[in-house]
Amino acid sequence: MKKYIVLIASLTAIQSSIFAQVLLPDIKKSTHFDYNKLAQIDTMLNEYVKNNWLVGVSAIIVKDNQVVYYKGFGYADRATKKPMEANAIYRIMSQTKAITSLAILQLFDQGKINLDQPVSDFISTFNNQTVLKEYHANDTTYTTVPAKRNITIRDLLTHTSGLDYSLIGSEKMVAIYAKAGLPSGLGKSNGTLLEKMKLLGTLPLVHQPGERFTYGLNTDLLGCIVEMVSGLSLDAYCQKNIFTPMGMKDTYFNVPAEKANRLPTVYTEDDQNKIIEWAPTYRNIDPSYPLMKKSYFSGGAGLSSTAFDYAIFLQMILNGGKYNGKQIISPRTAQLMVSPQLDFKYNGEDDFGLGFQIISEKSARLKPRNQGSFSWGGFYGTSYWADPKENMICLIMTQQTPNSHWTYGGKFENIVYGSLVK
Repeated sequence: MKKYIVLIASLTAIQSSIFAQVLLPDIKKSTHFDYNKLAQIDTMLNEYVKNNWLVGVSAIIVKDNQVVYYKGFGYADRATKKPMEANAIYRIMSQTKAITSLAILQLFDQGKINLDQPVSDFISTFNNQTVLKEYHANDTTYTTVPAKRNITIRDLLTHTSGLDYSLIGSEKMVAIYAKAGLPSGLGKSNGTLLEKMKLLGTLPLVHQPGERFTYGLNTDLLGCIVEMVSGLSLDAYCQKNIFTPMGMKDTYFNVPAEKANRLPTVYTEDDQNKIIEWAPTYRNIDPSYPLMKKSYFSGGAGLSSTAFDYAIFLQMILNGGKYNGKQIISPRTAQLMVSPQLDFKYNGEDDFGLGFQIISEKSARLKPRNQGSFSWGGFYGTSYWADPKENMICLIMTQQTPNSHWTYGGKFENIVYGSLVK
């Protein structure tokens, strides 16, 4: 019996030691990879740059709490031929969502909110909402029916509230939101979160709460709730409770001027799918927004970060909420974040947790990622996943949308798993 007690104590000590480990940007070769095969990533991405299918890209792989691959390819700016460094600071757009979800769940851990608590407890305009029935495009008028219930924090975390998106949502809701002056959170928005979220509460939902998945302004609203409950701006809250404790030194809503040179140029494509620079007025998103001082901190799209910093965040989730000896979120709540929350597949195939897409059993039979892998990405071409079974994190990041050669993302994934050895 004593042997078992000693063994359990030893395993606990080893686990604690691993979880206390801090990621270092220095590449450490892993015996779990065939590096000759992994080098196919370099060949593939260099080919995409050479063929003008990509301007620049960074990629990172973390295995067992160690950075095993971390490189930049191509250019941060095509005009000046400035090389893309691995530690470039990317506008991560919707990768902000999982971090804001973490902030909400920290408040849940502290007993300050409940997941099934109505949003109207915080903002009264969300009480007795309506649902869109008919929209008349000719004069932008519409009719509504009463919502069957108030939306909840869990609805927001799972994008099942019925809120839609400005700018990138459905045509009818984009028109309704635009007429009301509601921002998308992409780029720089004027005013404050509370001011705009109060307005959002007066507008109709696109469907009944909980009825289906609709990607929308849910996480901006979550950011507003963080501000109201904590008494801090979302920017200040995240710096104090997430970025500083974990050592995420390059993650910001407002990127400091001294780091401006690490922001790559943003690109898009013309009608012939040729890469062109994103103009400051294109789609009403000025790509210099990370350098503009702001008070509207978009919980759904406002952050800029590096592949390495975001890997730290994902490693903390894999570690059961612990990183650098600090319990950022409780182990059980970290587990909830990556547990299926819906009674249906959010996209017909995969599950959705409290801030992440989750690979289902069916998807795991068809694609390389293991069941339970969690992921998402960002509007400007950033993408990530974390695989708990392999204890592995992968990010591949660009600053281009749309990209008619997005196949590099699938090839990257295939090469990563094809290079693993037992």
